[in-house]
Amino acid sequence: MKKFRRIIYLKIARLMGRGKNGNEVPTIVAENSVLKGDVLSAGTLHVDGTIDGDVNCDELIIGVKGAVNGAVKAQSIYLYGSLNGEVKADSLFIAQTARLIGDISHNSIAIEPGAYIEGRCIKNKPTLTVVEGKATVKKLKAAE
Repeated sequence: MKKFRRIIYLKIARLMGRGKNGNEVPTIVAENSVLKGDVLSAGTLHVDGTIDGDVNCDELIIGVKGAVNGAVKAQSIYLYGSLNGEVKADSLFIAQTARLIGDISHNSIAIEPGAYIEGRCIKNKPTLTVVEGKATVKKLKAAE
């Protein structure tokens, strides 16, 4: 049954891919896997195992049994497992099953009741730029 669900998940991911050729599949760190070192990805990273190192990606999903020990920079993060390190994200979702230890820098955040967080939450401040004599507000991207 697990293999069947995994195949269905990958087929759906291919059909709904955001890549140029429509077949972008997320990088998956499986449940009993341990990855040691830094990870850099231009797409989606789904972690059900453990990563010991820094992560820089577009979208990070840490599953209920997943863990990341290191600094994380991503456009969007969905945390269901544990994360131990500094977080910089544009949008962050923390589920009730999540455990986060470290400081968070974000533009938007959603926290479910029951989630464990130890650290500071810091909202990114928009910067003021002048374009042709008009002041405009420009938000900083956390992943930069």
